[in-house]
Amino acid sequence: MSRLRTRTRPPVALALPALLAVAFLLMPLIGVLVRTPWGDLGEHLGSPGVVEALKLSLVVSLWALGLSLVLGVPLAWLLARVRFKGKALVRSLVLLPMVLPPTVGGVALLLGFGRRGLLGPWLEDSFGITLPFHTSGAVVAATFVAMPFLVISLEGALGGLKQSYEETAASLGASPVRVFFTVTLPMVAPGLVAGAALTWARALGEFGATITFAGNLPGTTQTLPLQVYLLLQDRPEAATSVSLLLLAIAMAVLIALRGRWTGTPVDRGAVTAPQPATEEAPSPVPGPVEDSGAAGAGPPPESAAHDAEPEHWPLHATVTGFNRLTLEAEPGTTIAVVGENGAGKTTLLRALLGLTPRAHADLRLGDADVTALPPHKRQVAWVPQEGALFPHLSALANTAYGLRARGVPRADARREARAWLERLGVGHLAHRKPSQLSGGQAQRVALARALAARPRLLLLDEPLAALDQTTRAHVRHTLRTHLAGFGGVCLIVTHDPVEAVSLADRVLVLADGRALQDAPPAEVSRHPRSPWVARMLGRNAWPGIASADGLALAAGGRLVVAEALPEGAEALAIIAPEAVSVHRDRPGGSPRNVWPGTVREITAVGSRLRVLIASPEAPDLVAEITPDAAAELGLADGSAVWTSVKATEVTLVRL
Repeated sequence: MSRLRTRTRPPVALALPALLAVAFLLMPLIGVLVRTPWGDLGEHLGSPGVVEALKLSLVVSLWALGLSLVLGVPLAWLLARVRFKGKALVRSLVLLPMVLPPTVGGVALLLGFGRRGLLGPWLEDSFGITLPFHTSGAVVAATFVAMPFLVISLEGALGGLKQSYEETAASLGASPVRVFFTVTLPMVAPGLVAGAALTWARALGEFGATITFAGNLPGTTQTLPLQVYLLLQDRPEAATSVSLLLLAIAMAVLIALRGRWTGTPVDRGAVTAPQPATEEAPSPVPGPVEDSGAAGAGPPPESAAHDAEPEHWPLHATVTGFNRLTLEAEPGTTIAVVGENGAGKTTLLRALLGLTPRAHADLRLGDADVTALPPHKRQVAWVPQEGALFPHLSALANTAYGLRARGVPRADARREARAWLERLGVGHLAHRKPSQLSGGQAQRVALARALAARPRLLLLDEPLAALDQTTRAHVRHTLRTHLAGFGGVCLIVTHDPVEAVSLADRVLVLADGRALQDAPPAEVSRHPRSPWVARMLGRNAWPGIASADGLALAAGGRLVVAEALPEGAEALAIIAPEAVSVHRDRPGGSPRNVWPGTVREITAVGSRLRVLIASPEAPDLVAEITPDAAAELGLADGSAVWTSVKATEVTLVRL
């Protein structure tokens, strides 16, 4: 369906100056077109002087482009990725040639690299290099004025690239240089190509710095713009013809780029490949593949010879900074990390990876202390929330990336990667690009990529969040099967209580970077020490202070309990939704806790209904009842009701 656009008529006060600006810019171009002697165009462009100058211009501009790539690409990366003092000054130096008058740039080059300049005498005495009045001088002048276009364009592309791609590649074992050439550069290719094209076009048209620094020697430094300058004095018609050639080249470059010099990374696959609207059903998982090996520690038999590492890696980590806790776990342990937004869950994972200054982890995996190692040498695999699949690689190449980074031969790496894709039910998508995958499919490929990298520590940041319920259950079962034999430790950040209970051996509850609770799932379910965790598990959680007859609630009101705590103790009252009774009239009998209230919301959860009830005498309360009971009571939003909870149904957890 075509997108409807509302056309806005611009105000005359803005439209008129804009039209004048267009006319002002267009008039010189029209002048060139009108004054060009079209009948003599071939003769003018084919003259020996013009042909010689054109060849020299191409040589100079291509050398200038090469120098700009060699020097400008690292400089752009430095400006985009590294924080250092004086960055603003360095960026100003990059921009300076763009605003400096070309002749002033030529004078500056003479004073720096000329025979009487700062470096000129040393270059001539030590290496016999004389730049002024030499073709190499024309190359230096063109590079000086053109390289900023490459640096600025590429810096913009790098700035728009999410660092999670590079961080994920590092966690898979890729060195910084490998990450740069296999992930960063391919993903910013549009910005790099745009910057290179602009750099070449600017170098081709350079005049002022060249004539000032390198002179105007035919066959040596007389490029095409300098030829135009000479022709303008004796043969104006020929000068116009050559100007038209340079104008055509510049316009062709700009039209071909179509604004891409802004440098925003483009997912090239998204242009040609539509995103599937729904999650495809998992492909059948072959039995032999399902049973071969454990996640990370058990590669397929054909590549087992490549893995000579020990089989078990217990975890010991002391984390300081924003997160302050100590983690110890035996091999094969899976820990679910839960907590509110901002509790420090992702920061904890990034600290274990060595990717954040907010927290520092003294990390030992097995007998190896990896604290001082860079991320790519820790053997800690990471699946970020968004998956961070490399858009320029297929699902198979993504999955094999970590193995290739660790030196596994290409054929073996792809064979093992395909086995992992089959395990997770996406083997039939091996040759698709990420832009051709649905969100759930992409997340399963990201999970396969991490498992295939043979990690000693596996970090999963909400790995199943993008999956539908059916696929989530399938992948959860597959993941649980492999984690059962994993020789390392796995940390899973999740907001799903089912994942925490079904996948984890322990649940780590974080609050403000600290460990609020670290216990088996059953213990956390029975005695949650955080209101947020209790609500995540579907329970009512009311904090308060223990008193002689129960609990004085922090939000106001009192709660009668069967087993009281010492007076003055901080506690959390846990009330299961199914323990809350709902009545239309005030109930009599044994309930000790009775409150009037109003129904605020009714939602279906499976075959039962959850009813949110607000009361002026107690905190909001969630009750769980059957649809028949709701129909019998005539419940609807706004209904006046009474709620009751028996004292024996209240569990107090001391904080």
